[in-house]
Amino acid sequence: MNRNFLLSLLVFMIACNSNSENKKQEMKYRNIGTIERFDAALDNIISPNAKPEIIAEGFEWSEGPLWVEKHNMLLFSDVPMNTIYKWTEAKGKEVYLKPSGYTGTEPSLCKEPGSNGLTFDKNGNLVLCQHGNRQMARMDAPLDKPEAKFVTLADKYNGKRFSSPNDAVFNNAGELFFTDPPYGLQTQNDSDTKKEIPFNGVYKVKTNGEVILLVDSITRPNGIALMPGDNRLVVACSDGATPNWYIFDIKGDSVTNGKIFYSASEEAKTMKGVPDGFKIDKNGNVFATGPGGVYIFNSEGKKLGHIKLDNATSNIALSPDEKTIYITNDMYVLRLKMRE
Repeated sequence: MNRNFLLSLLVFMIACNSNSENKKQEMKYRNIGTIERFDAALDNIISPNAKPEIIAEGFEWSEGPLWVEKHNMLLFSDVPMNTIYKWTEAKGKEVYLKPSGYTGTEPSLCKEPGSNGLTFDKNGNLVLCQHGNRQMARMDAPLDKPEAKFVTLADKYNGKRFSSPNDAVFNNAGELFFTDPPYGLQTQNDSDTKKEIPFNGVYKVKTNGEVILLVDSITRPNGIALMPGDNRLVVACSDGATPNWYIFDIKGDSVTNGKIFYSASEEAKTMKGVPDGFKIDKNGNVFATGPGGVYIFNSEGKKLGHIKLDNATSNIALSPDEKTIYITNDMYVLRLKMRE
């Protein structure tokens, strides 16, 4: 056979294989949703050609995403399945930790017994909002060798058990802020016979372990985050009757000047979901799950954009460079590469 022909055939086969691999890479994740722009300022946050993509699926209710830069992996909870998954670009989704939120010996009767929000303490340890165990806890194991061993950080207020800690954030001083709605109880409402605290609170745990009640007036406190500087606290209310985000000034061990940061009452009339988890970047921009997807607000509560999604969204993770967000979206986990 002609040597030049063989060489040409080889080049052709390599080119075809390369094109095939490129197409596989391009088709690995499918896009979902649209991005609606309300203000030109959004262009500095999300590029015009950015599109959300599904990176993992098949979950009962995904929650609490947390990017782990050291291990290049995303952790997130499947609350009903009492499981934390990890996702990596190389291997996709894998079980990371089970059980994650309920470690009792008897089967849980609750619909959502697992972990919910996940975060890091100042030492880089994994801290979990545990529905079934009704506590804030730290995993007593390295991040790369997870075990269902937990140290209680807070489980009671004035001697009464929490209902089901939902979301949490640490300030720079190492103090823990968290919300405690009833979603991890069997009936998921305030009439549950095992609910010990009559209200649904927002709390702070000081570095000495003291638990302080900050807010008892939000009917369904859910997502929680601090503005840059740790002097303002934002809390989402996942009550369909009052689908608002609230903002407070922090004064020592209390909060003051509470007001509505943004109300999604109009959006909630026609869109699926309620205000839930969110994150705030170094510039004070808020990426908040709510009715119809993810809202992007500036630090003053102005709506800059809306990532519109059909399924209810629950929480957000930010990459360290703040160029990528990960979104837990019911049965899906999404990634949005916002800009290069």
